[in-house]
Amino acid sequence: MRNKVKRISLGVCLFVFLFVVIGGGLHLSRGGAFLAAATGTPLLIHMLNRQRTEGSGELGRHLHQEAVSVNRVAEVQAEHPAAFER
Repeated sequence: MRNKVKRISLGVCLFVFLFVVIGGGLHLSRGGAFLAAATGTPLLIHMLNRQRTEGSGELGRHLHQEAVSVNRVAEVQAEHPAAFER
């Protein structure tokens, strides 16, 4: 029950965000902004859900590879003779 309320409230917040941003950014009338937000909200939710389910494993691997490369760069820079000189 709590998870369902959370999803609905996030959907409402996304709708309000799109209503304000699209309506203000494109200088639409109230009806146009409402229509844009009403059609954009389900589309955005679908895209985010699809991205989350398809790319979750790949994203984790990518973040791990970035962390490893950052550690390697830090080690190489720390070994440089002038690393701690001012």
